[in-house]
Amino acid sequence: MNYQFDWGAFFAPAMAGQTYFDWLLSGLKITVMLGLSAWVVALVVGSVLGIMRTLQNPWLTGVAAAYVEIFRNIPLLVQLFIWYFVFPELLPQTLGHAIKTAPPLVQQFIVAWLCLGLFTAARICEQVRSGLNSLPVGQKNAALAMGLTLAQTYRYVLIPRTFRVIFPPLTSEFLNIFKNSAVASTIGLLELAAQGRQLVDYMARPYESFIAVTLLYLLINVTVMAGMRWLEKRIRMPGYIGGK
Repeated sequence: MNYQFDWGAFFAPAMAGQTYFDWLLSGLKITVMLGLSAWVVALVVGSVLGIMRTLQNPWLTGVAAAYVEIFRNIPLLVQLFIWYFVFPELLPQTLGHAIKTAPPLVQQFIVAWLCLGLFTAARICEQVRSGLNSLPVGQKNAALAMGLTLAQTYRYVLIPRTFRVIFPPLTSEFLNIFKNSAVASTIGLLELAAQGRQLVDYMARPYESFIAVTLLYLLINVTVMAGMRWLEKRIRMPGYIGGK
């Protein structure tokens, strides 16, 4: 291989007083912001839907089941295009026009945020449902027998235990949401993967560009895994798998 690596090219001036390394950090910042904000949506919506799927109300169960089937069976890229190109046209004219005339970065970020969050929520819904169904039925009955309402039973008894049970798959979904954020580059959002391709175009250094992007994705994942493992140790309960 005769390729000569030049890592100093990242610190060459690009434009507007920035270096190419600044572009890379900008992509990293957007990826982290997008992943964290989408995770909040996914966790909240997915948890509510997961609870709905375990209730005795057929209407609530049906709505949650329909949501899961729709969002899990449509490819993420197709969903992103629907949110970006189709959804503004379905809104009232004033609101749709406001979205379409928003600054490109704001518009792209909001669309990617909603798409990633709601897509991941369908997966978290099934994990929460499975976790709730895995608990002994006696826990729910005992809480109700003690005078707790159904809402209190979920809030104080079932949900805290469920999240301890499903913590490992939740960690995987947290990692996936950062990796899935790369699809946002298809609508023009300059997140980490898109910045990598832009660096290739401007620097003509494909190896350095994508090695740097890969290392930054690894940095995100290692940080997330370390944080989640620390949190998992703090919330372990005796009597459960992995508990002490």
